[in-house]
Amino acid sequence: MSPLHRFTVPDRLAGARLDRCVADLHGAWSRSRVRRLVDDGRVLLNREPGKPAAIVAAGDRVEVDEPPLQPLDLAAEDIPLEILHEDEALLVLDKPPGLVIHPAAGNRSGTLVNALLRHCGTLSGIGGVERPGIVHRLDKDTSGLMVVAKTERAHLSLSIAFRRREVEKCYLAVCFGVPAEPAGVIEGAIGRHPTERKRMAVVASGRPARTLYRVVERLSGTSLVECRPVTGRTHQIRVHLAHIGHALVGDPTYAGRQWRNLEDPRQRAACRDFPRQALHAWRLAFLHPVTGERLEFEATPPADFQDLLAVLRS
Repeated sequence: MSPLHRFTVPDRLAGARLDRCVADLHGAWSRSRVRRLVDDGRVLLNREPGKPAAIVAAGDRVEVDEPPLQPLDLAAEDIPLEILHEDEALLVLDKPPGLVIHPAAGNRSGTLVNALLRHCGTLSGIGGVERPGIVHRLDKDTSGLMVVAKTERAHLSLSIAFRRREVEKCYLAVCFGVPAEPAGVIEGAIGRHPTERKRMAVVASGRPARTLYRVVERLSGTSLVECRPVTGRTHQIRVHLAHIGHALVGDPTYAGRQWRNLEDPRQRAACRDFPRQALHAWRLAFLHPVTGERLEFEATPPADFQDLLAVLRS
């Protein structure tokens, strides 16, 4: 049976578009998901089929007939996971580089979701059929901390926390060069590159994005930088650092051949041969969705990351 959600538009959302209003009131739905529901005739505004761009007024009644979740057609696989914390509601893990988060066309196995299905048995389905339990994601070649929801309640609560920017995320990155300022803010709207559709870029038509950074260590022609993304755009840290001229070591999409500028042959070779972007999610903090307890986690960068630093420090 399809879940039915009923909302009354509050004063603060008066004058907003229907899709933005519903996404805000539900918390765990993106505007694109809401638009699909509207297009499928599953959203009523004052008992009439709504339009995504319809303007709502305070007191309007909104009903959303959410479609039932489709059966999950994925195999549970015995893939080792490094779990730092687990309880009935969630788990926190340290993702290794190279592990894809969720299945896609032509890639139905060997993902984190396949591993989680084996470890947990069942997961929350609120994230969609192909992404059970996944509240946020890391790029395939980014290592580090992730939180996974095991129940619907935890998934909804964590999704809202991420959307409201209440989850603290901190990354370590090795980039080419040294930023002019030891600490600062990078701001620039991020969207699809105008001519290369597989890349993101700072573009006027993009979505607002903000990254805080601090230089942790100056190395030889490179630097270790701590990054705290305030927003959560695709490739945000990679794009923002490249935008200010300090692309990540090993980044095949945004760094080009900046390793050629390094003077030391051994360091040049280490950066040239590093097989992924040198980015690690090393710290994660949030309030537990059930107990309200503040949880904080740290994960040491993996061996390849540390080996790279050792060469750059030599």
